Amino acid sequence: MTHSFALHIPDADLAPEPDPERIVAGDPEVTGKVVWESADGRQLRGIWQITPGVVTDTEADELFVVISGSATIEVEDGPTLTVGPGDMAVLHAGDRTTWTVHETLRKAYAINL
Repeated sequence: MTHSFALHIPDADLAPEPDPERIVAGDPEVTGKVVWESADGRQLRGIWQITPGVVTDTEADELFVVISGSATIEVEDGPTLTVGPGDMAVLHAGDRTTWTVHETLRKAYAINL
């Protein structure tokens, strides 16, 4: 996409992004959509959603805003973040996290690789 645009995040169609090896508990389903990517592929803007459960991740540099749902994000050797609608969070590249998703969480994100 090369032009400016607007997108209603709650209604955006998302595609499955399965990653079963990251699941710790439950049966969370992950979906997402990249809505913009820089020419060099190092900057991504998108929408991501996960249903309740527990997953682990190793993060990229990311800023996100929660649109709906809630989760607790435990950062190894760092803080525990509690996020819900309207909250903004910043994760740093290399952070090892455990996400406990309480209600289906949808977020808009900006990632720098």
